[in-house]
Amino acid sequence: MANLSTNYLGLTLNNPLIVSSSGLTDATEKIQRLAALGAGAVVLKSLFEEQIQAEAGRMLEGSSYPEAQDYIIQYTKNNSLEEYLQLIENAKKAVNIPVIASINCITASDWVGFSNDIAKAGADALELNIYFLPTRKDISSEKYEEFYYDVISKVREKTGIPVSVKIGLHFTNLVKLINNLYIRGAHGVVLFNRFYAPDIDVENMKITSAEVFSSSSDIRNSLRWVGIISDQIEKIDIAASTGVHDGRGVIKQILAGAKAVQVCSVLYKEGIDQLPVIIKDIEDWMDRHHFKSIEEFRGKLNYRHIPDPTVYERSQFMKYFSNYH
Repeated sequence: MANLSTNYLGLTLNNPLIVSSSGLTDATEKIQRLAALGAGAVVLKSLFEEQIQAEAGRMLEGSSYPEAQDYIIQYTKNNSLEEYLQLIENAKKAVNIPVIASINCITASDWVGFSNDIAKAGADALELNIYFLPTRKDISSEKYEEFYYDVISKVREKTGIPVSVKIGLHFTNLVKLINNLYIRGAHGVVLFNRFYAPDIDVENMKITSAEVFSSSSDIRNSLRWVGIISDQIEKIDIAASTGVHDGRGVIKQILAGAKAVQVCSVLYKEGIDQLPVIIKDIEDWMDRHHFKSIEEFRGKLNYRHIPDPTVYERSQFMKYFSNYH
């Protein structure tokens, strides 16, 4: 029998499948079900800084008293934080798999201090979901990146649990960014975040939301960088995310060098009963190829271990497709 256990963020997972932060992980009962179906770990639904600010704003409508505004903002935030800490405590009591908390933040502020409360509540690790859209022409890319460094540095000062950073794809030098996150204390990175994207309804001429769920073809966005980063920055743990819809997708990411793989869209589309199906697919593949453990093939096809590493590079596009007309 193949051994699917893996180590991610210093945590031992029974298998590399992590259910990513979503509505699937926002209640203890749901988390219990995921654990029973074989999830290696769960990332709790993110506590969104923007959402708390919006809720406070709705409560403040019509109020013109500064004292009331301060009270409402603090009350809304404290209430959200307490509920989240309770979810962590309840989940840890209910399941025996790692429970990873998640904060979606757009400012450093006092969210840094909250990371210590998360650790005290019993979370096994913390995933920082950091993103803001760089829209100002007077701010350099380096300045935007410094925000990421500032958050991870301050969080690592406040908490003793492992911390990973879930990031987007679009950075000028992704390898340097991730190396700098590692230097500042990040134990891992999640490649990549899937953000809200706008679309346009041409008939009604209004802005709408693009497709929320990923497709299996989206795996190309992360596979290249998992293969490169796992070679260039060996000591940081990588969790691959977006576009993993079956056992083959998980195997690809591990061959590229991922320690773990986050799944979400496929569970919404086809149901959480897909978890044991994916696990069985991995086991069957390992048996066919005579691998007894994940570590025997992890990174086997990353940037370092293939004869021609340039196949991971974008410049190869013209070489392979120049004959198409």
